[in-house]
Amino acid sequence: MAPSRVIILGVAVATAIGAGYVAKRMATPSAPLVIEAAVKEPAIRLTEVLVLQGDVQMGSGVSSALAWQSWPANGVSDGFILRESEPDALDELSGAIARVPLYDGEPLRRSKLIGQGQSFMSSILPSGKRAVATQIAADTSAGGFILPNDFVDVIMTRRASDGDSDGFITETVLRNIRVLAIDQAIQEDEEGRRVRVGSTATLELTPQQAEIITVAQQMADRLTLALRALVDTQEMIVEEADYLVSGQGRRGTVRLIRSGEVSEVGARK
Repeated sequence: MAPSRVIILGVAVATAIGAGYVAKRMATPSAPLVIEAAVKEPAIRLTEVLVLQGDVQMGSGVSSALAWQSWPANGVSDGFILRESEPDALDELSGAIARVPLYDGEPLRRSKLIGQGQSFMSSILPSGKRAVATQIAADTSAGGFILPNDFVDVIMTRRASDGDSDGFITETVLRNIRVLAIDQAIQEDEEGRRVRVGSTATLELTPQQAEIITVAQQMADRLTLALRALVDTQEMIVEEADYLVSGQGRRGTVRLIRSGEVSEVGARK
């Protein structure tokens, strides 16, 4: 047999064997490929926090404005109320009162609520301060435009005591005093009206200032509240009518002014 025919025959045999192998592989079913989907965790871990769903005025109940809301776990601060640790918080706070204004979307903190058994006024009064009420009228309170959290000066007006004059003596006895309440109003109304006329103003005072205004109420024919501009509320006050409750800086004496004569007597114990 010629060599060329041997080569052609060999190639044909090899091709036939290869084709048979491929056909066999294609005829044999392969095992199905199983892909297991991994359980995906959220990119940010969430927890439920008690938040406000609406603004709440100071002194108002908070129960109707509370709801649980998902919150990033790494954004939770101390004081937040969490559902996982306090699941009954909605029921527990059903009668809670806001001691400061609260706003929509704000996480609730117990420090902003009035403690059980506490009065509202004592809960909003800063440490070391006293709340003192003084009688006012529309014509002595900036036409009714003085509201809680405004700052005022207290002006005392009294008749001259020389007996020969019908004039008056006017003096500012307290300066830069915060108004806590006008009558029972502790904040603007819901519609934001800025006018409210009351007959009693409750002022935030130090113990010394409380003594001053108590004496001034006894001496004065009229006490007037003068509204201060907002930019003036940062002013540092160093002078007040201390002479009304002390003489030459000595505590425990009262300076009396009668018929133009000034005298000092010991305070009643």
